[in-house]
Amino acid sequence: MSAAVLTAPHPIVGCAAELSAVLARVGQVQPVFMSVAEKESALVGLARVEAQVAELKARVLAAGEDVAVAHGARDVAAWLAQATRSDPAPVRAELRLARALEQRVVVAAGMRSGEVSPAQARVIARAVAELPAGLGPELATRAEATLVGYAAHHSPRELKRLGRRILEVVAPEVVEAEEGRRLEDEERRARETASLRFHDLGDGRTRVAGVLPTPVTQRLEHYLQAFTSPRRPGRDGPGDGPGVGSGVERLPRHRAYADAFAALLERLDPARLPEHGGDATTVLVTIDLAALRADLAMAEVIGGDGVESISAGQARRLACGAGIVPVVLGGRGEVLDLGRRRRLFSRAQRRALRVRDRRCRAEGCTIPAVWTEAHHLQPWSWGGRTDLGNAVSLCSHHHHRIHDRAYRAERLASGDVRFHRRT
Repeated sequence: MSAAVLTAPHPIVGCAAELSAVLARVGQVQPVFMSVAEKESALVGLARVEAQVAELKARVLAAGEDVAVAHGARDVAAWLAQATRSDPAPVRAELRLARALEQRVVVAAGMRSGEVSPAQARVIARAVAELPAGLGPELATRAEATLVGYAAHHSPRELKRLGRRILEVVAPEVVEAEEGRRLEDEERRARETASLRFHDLGDGRTRVAGVLPTPVTQRLEHYLQAFTSPRRPGRDGPGDGPGVGSGVERLPRHRAYADAFAALLERLDPARLPEHGGDATTVLVTIDLAALRADLAMAEVIGGDGVESISAGQARRLACGAGIVPVVLGGRGEVLDLGRRRRLFSRAQRRALRVRDRRCRAEGCTIPAVWTEAHHLQPWSWGGRTDLGNAVSLCSHHHHRIHDRAYRAERLASGDVRFHRRT
């Protein structure tokens, strides 16, 4: 009898074998002839069994690090994914839940009874883990038990919302202070992780991708809705864009927002924008005089990331907007007209330098001209004139270097500046 005990499988191994055998017995049974009530009962019952099996599997996973050691795997999830030919991501999520259930015994008991699904368990475990640490374990257990009770009537999504407000139920006396701290932390994380990227698709379009703080996106959407509102008066005015005026085919929301975003940018007051490259934030559009008069021609927009081409018609339209400066070029590319201000290194001169140089003129440097500073090739203190012929665009790094006595600067035939370290 002792030999039989030694060779008997572990109860959990035996359970897995029994479950497999039971499922094999109904493997060929078709549910098509089941009644509606039978199907309802089967679906709910199988969901409960699924939760029970998930909890049992989680218990084994949580204790399975020796399996990883035996096989030299990174962890038991990596071994299981390889052994079962599974995608590693969901298996790793199962391991995270298993480790969380070791601490959340009420949630684990709910899964063991089939009352809490794996998706609900993940939400509850995360909500409890995100409670302020200083509130103590007793409060965390109360919150856990309360959310497990809610699981009988709420989906994972609803539980997630309830989890964010669980302190109002279990500890209303600390809600206001803790909510203030939570909001400050949330806003700080939103600022620290915010991003905005531009990817030129090369076909006249640019993909914009970003993650921004929610108040920023809410503000932007509010502004865009103002441009797309069907009740807004004067919607047929210039700059409204196609599809937003009366009598025009109504565009889908995402298309209307794109047109509204362009209209919003054109209505920005450049006088209220910060200085950019030593000048008020301004877009320069260059075009030959002959092209300006032509119906079909090309112009160039000089911006922060270089030069982009647009049609002459678009250039003429932009020239009517605030913050758009048309730069008309003669036959050999010389600047014919660039505003009326004529001061030493005036804004007009700096704009002309941006048009001429396009980038920092240090040899090999690709910093766009909009980020550069105007430098006297012959210093003012040595009698150098402050005009375009004696000016060159240099980024901050190279502007400092050209004034560094440890370097000698040489002007190349191309107009670039080459630096040599003095020996």
